[in-house]
Amino acid sequence: MGLLQSLFGKKESNQESNTVEKKVETVVEKIKPKNLTDQDMEQVIKDSSIPVLVDCWAPWCVPCQRVAPIIDALAEEYKDRVLISKLNTEQNRKMSSKYQIRSIPSILFFKDGKLIHIMVGAASKRDLQKEIDSVLLK
Repeated sequence: MGLLQSLFGKKESNQESNTVEKKVETVVEKIKPKNLTDQDMEQVIKDSSIPVLVDCWAPWCVPCQRVAPIIDALAEEYKDRVLISKLNTEQNRKMSSKYQIRSIPSILFFKDGKLIHIMVGAASKRDLQKEIDSVLLK
């Protein structure tokens, strides 16, 4: 049964079905983490009406690569409650230095524009959820 038929009881041709499904796929885009830079990070954190999580990473960092899909999933899961973002430490050394990022991945937690917690090292999705819930959403 096609999408139109299941929704409206209307039969559809394969061409109609494919067109409707493609439109639905383009409308339902996943929320992705916001990429921050030296130029915009402080302003984004200051202007955010919700808490901000910043994943500090680098392209060569294997633990960062393991955490990346978790960060993507958290961006979708917390989309209306926490601004999930990423900072490439190789390209944004000013902010990396300001927040004394010595080990990556490092996760920075901001609330009301202020740094309130830092989590260093790769973490599971469950551990990150616990931190978000206890640190940012309390």
